[in-house]
Amino acid sequence: MAVQRTYMAKPGQIEKQWYVVDASDEVLGRLASDIAVVLMGKHRPEYTPHVDCGDFVIVTNVEKIAMTGNKMSDRHYTWYTGYTGLRLESYQDRRDRKPEDLLFHAVRRMLPKNKLARQMLSKLKIYAGPEHPHTAQQPTELARTSKKATA
Repeated sequence: MAVQRTYMAKPGQIEKQWYVVDASDEVLGRLASDIAVVLMGKHRPEYTPHVDCGDFVIVTNVEKIAMTGNKMSDRHYTWYTGYTGLRLESYQDRRDRKPEDLLFHAVRRMLPKNKLARQMLSKLKIYAGPEHPHTAQQPTELARTSKKATA
């Protein structure tokens, strides 16, 4: 009887690719989930959960990212500073102040909660404007089918 072997990727065995994504008028959650899949490597047939099989992702124009409905003004980030009180900031205010943080934290929360996720997250390069310094890596456009946000 022939036994079928399971392929397990080993660290350093998989060739990393570079992808570029333009975030103008993209819906934050849909874009973040597509990026998280590529960072984890789930888009590859040789995906192995305990090995970083993912690729590099460059995201440009994050300052133009959108959300559907009134979520930009209604939803809030909350954090505790260590002093008395709780801090609140709307998604709109966060986008105006630190546009990279919106996408970074959305993707971070979609990755596994372990040390490997930190390594995966280091392959995410986010830029507020249209330029990026990674042209030498010859990134290709990431094929996506999600809808654009309508204003």
